[in-house]
Amino acid sequence: MPMMKRDKNLSLILLLCIILFAGFGAEALSYDHTVSIECLTHPHKPQYNGGIIQNPELNNGSQGWIQFGESAIQHRESLGNKYIVALERKQTYDSVSQKVFLQKNKHYALSAWIQVNEGNNVEVTAMVKTRKGIKFAGATIAKSNCWSMIKGGLTTDTSGIAKLYFESKNTDVEIWVDSVSLQPFTEEEWKSHQDYNIEKARKRKVSIQILDKEGKPLRNASVSLQQTRARFPFGSAIDKSILNNPAYQKWFLQRFTVTTFTNEMKWYSTESVRGREDYSAADAMLGFARRNRIAVRGHNIFWDDPKFQPGWVPSLSPQELNIAVQKRLQSVVSRYRGQVIHWDVVNENMHFSFFESKLGQDFSAKVFSVAHGIDPRATLFLNEFNTIEDNRDNAANPARYIQKLRQIQNYPTFKSRGGVVGIGLEAHFPNFPPNLPYMRASIDQLVATRSPVWITEIDVAPQNSQVQSFEQVLREAHSHPGVQGIIMWTARSPQGCYRICLTDNNFNNLPGGVVVDKLLHEWGLRPFSANTDHNGFIHVSLFHGDYKLEINHPLINNNNYSFTHHLQVNPIHHHHHNNGSHLTTQIVKLSV
Repeated sequence: MPMMKRDKNLSLILLLCIILFAGFGAEALSYDHTVSIECLTHPHKPQYNGGIIQNPELNNGSQGWIQFGESAIQHRESLGNKYIVALERKQTYDSVSQKVFLQKNKHYALSAWIQVNEGNNVEVTAMVKTRKGIKFAGATIAKSNCWSMIKGGLTTDTSGIAKLYFESKNTDVEIWVDSVSLQPFTEEEWKSHQDYNIEKARKRKVSIQILDKEGKPLRNASVSLQQTRARFPFGSAIDKSILNNPAYQKWFLQRFTVTTFTNEMKWYSTESVRGREDYSAADAMLGFARRNRIAVRGHNIFWDDPKFQPGWVPSLSPQELNIAVQKRLQSVVSRYRGQVIHWDVVNENMHFSFFESKLGQDFSAKVFSVAHGIDPRATLFLNEFNTIEDNRDNAANPARYIQKLRQIQNYPTFKSRGGVVGIGLEAHFPNFPPNLPYMRASIDQLVATRSPVWITEIDVAPQNSQVQSFEQVLREAHSHPGVQGIIMWTARSPQGCYRICLTDNNFNNLPGGVVVDKLLHEWGLRPFSANTDHNGFIHVSLFHGDYKLEINHPLINNNNYSFTHHLQVNPIHHHHHNNGSHLTTQIVKLSV
């Protein structure tokens, strides 16, 4: 705080009352984030009372429901619960369906409860057939003797009659369906959900009152606020070329608080020749990050894709590979212990299985256990693609991801050490417009595990509306209350960028960078100024973070008639809430 001249006759007291009103006004049609990731004896009631689905709980026989393909359908009841069954299925798509009228450019939230008559690992997907083709809308892993929830959705590109149906590649099973919901939202409603969540999860209401030494309100004082550091971790990957490029450094440091190194920590970079380790690039990049208060995700210890191993690794015998793996694990995690916030432990181990195929199916769980023992303060992450983007390959959809998460969480040596498994979502979106309802519903499911969820490598493939799609997925990710941080896969190297560049080679913004700057401005960097009212107050909703606060008034007795203070706006801790309406107030008194 700057030194101030003291005036015997005047002392200003600044009261900072930071107040969260938990009862923020909900929209007329709010979004339902709830989801069940357990298999239950009875399905829940349909969300939104079924939305546009007719007879959603199957209480009126099979009214509204018809066969799809060549299956037979039956209405059944057990344990007091009524549902519909597709049986005698010959093709993947033989199923039960309902006709619905869809409107172009609306977002549809979908949910349904599914059971099969045999098995405990049967993938069932919800599909929508429109005039333009078939759209994927969600998936679950169904079991016999209990109900599993599908939660997903779709955005429509055409208006007209469509058919919602459920399919499974396993044609030996009956598909049982209950509590179905399909709820439309307009673009404006969808954005209102984002705005509501941002107010609730990312911001806090702040009341600032300025009083003189007698405790009287000081009217018409000019108050300005400028965020100096955001609390929500938002960043971009970087390449080692940043080390010798002041323009790159300046551009990056003006914007971000967290990073991932694209290649420099990977095994093929640090030990390209067997037995000859070289950490010089990663060391230098970590030094740059530490000097500038940039948090670093450790990426990665191993990568399960056979194409991305050090050149000497694939030809090793299992015994030699095991020795090399133990050495690599000890080497990289010990070297950077306490210096990274996360480790991506066995990257993409739901799509690939290079190490499992040679060293056993519990390879990943063992590596998580050992890594946690070496670096217990870092959160250890799974890291996968096609989880929230779409369902092109089923390998890492939310249900499969949760299976893998539980497999590692329950591994005895990891469980006994109390390790936490983080959920890393690469979010490499494809070359068509994003399915925002599926993205939101998928994050809902992963957040329900109570594991930390980060968006780790977000970008969008080249397409006509690439920048618009990039903005849409960044907004969706940032506004989801369960997402704890976002890193964009937008590193600039001398060769260019992976899929979307934010700047040119001279670090002037390209359209992608313009979007990022616009969002940063919205998410806290926009300056705020106001004059105090007749009670000496200003009221403002601020993003969590650090702020520089400047007050100007003729009665402030220094040469500038101003006073500067540094303010921290922190999230409310949930245990302060009292039936959702408790007001939590933080008061700071400053005498000047």
